[in-house]
Amino acid sequence: MEVKIGVQHAPREIVLESGQSAEELERVVAEALTGKTGLLSLQDEKGRKVLVPTDRLAYVDIGEPTVRKVGFGAL
Repeated sequence: MEVKIGVQHAPREIVLESGQSAEELERVVAEALTGKTGLLSLQDEKGRKVLVPTDRLAYVDIGEPTVRKVGFGAL
């Protein structure tokens, strides 16, 4: 799944590919927002970990990754 995280006062969003399902990612985000740690922690498919303070979250967009088409033919 592709995850885009908007951070307040940051010019660009954070984009990562996760091996988790949309439901799992939604649960992790909800737990971070209601939890005591105040930190959203996600890991991408390459093992990179992203930590964002929950008080700085602007939005979290969870969606399917875009598949790039290769070639000149119209299918």
